[in-house]
Amino acid sequence: MHELSIATAIVEQAGEWARADGADRVLAVTVRVGELSGVVPDALDFAFEVARDGTALAGARLVVEQVTARAWCGPCTEEFAVGMPPFFWCPRCDRPATELRSGRELEITAVE
Repeated sequence: MHELSIATAIVEQAGEWARADGADRVLAVTVRVGELSGVVPDALDFAFEVARDGTALAGARLVVEQVTARAWCGPCTEEFAVGMPPFFWCPRCDRPATELRSGRELEITAVE
């Protein structure tokens, strides 16, 4: 379960940010998780509960904002959801997408 190593990294980074701001505890951490990031939000939440014990984040909650995977078709300028499993073929012009616009995110966006 690679979510445990990701949760540990989140706890470490959020703890560093809190210390830099002079805080001794964290109430919540918000993360954006893309649909194609390979991270299972429920597993990340469980791993976060394990990783936060004994840290400044003990008792903190993890807020996961899920990001839909969206692709861009250059020839017809269509942006579309790729779904799961991903399908990178434009529904408008029936050509392959030229760019993945979102869906790979895995980032901390807020620490309270």
